[in-house]
Amino acid sequence: MSETIYSTITRDASAALRELIAAADLKAGQLLVIGCSSSEMVGERIGKHSSMEAALALRDAILPILAEHGICLAVQCCEHLNRALIMERATAEKYGYDPVWVKPQPKAGGSFATAVWEAMSDPVAVESIKAHAGMDIGATLIGMHLRRVAVPVRLSVAKIGEASLVCARTRPAYIGGPRAEYQSDEP
Repeated sequence: MSETIYSTITRDASAALRELIAAADLKAGQLLVIGCSSSEMVGERIGKHSSMEAALALRDAILPILAEHGICLAVQCCEHLNRALIMERATAEKYGYDPVWVKPQPKAGGSFATAVWEAMSDPVAVESIKAHAGMDIGATLIGMHLRRVAVPVRLSVAKIGEASLVCARTRPAYIGGPRAEYQSDEP
């Protein structure tokens, strides 16, 4: 991978993540899910050209920002691991998610999940979560791992590398009828 692609991925991912944190009003301790196709980031078809270099560029860009804000990360694996998620054991325990027995590899789980697994202090895989916000890099379909009411977030960054970027935040459901009153600030 050329230095230009690495620089593009790190620059775009950093900008997009900072923008999403602000737009979604993510707080310390909340959960962010990221699904990523490293193949798409380098301009190839999803699942056909796994790139550890692209995955490492993304990982190196986002982990310091998440640590700075105290936001918990869950990384979605590919369909070969049924879209399981990689997270720190402490995060899984905090949210009550039971670990499953699997470890991602570049061709079974994905390069990004593998790169993040290697960087975590005590990683585990879980089957499903309900995240507060998400980043879908390269059409990996993270919606199943968001809380029930997902709201699209349009950022100034539309791509990371060559991969399309779609982001979302979540909010509590509006319930009630014409007499209902809603809080002015979302929890």
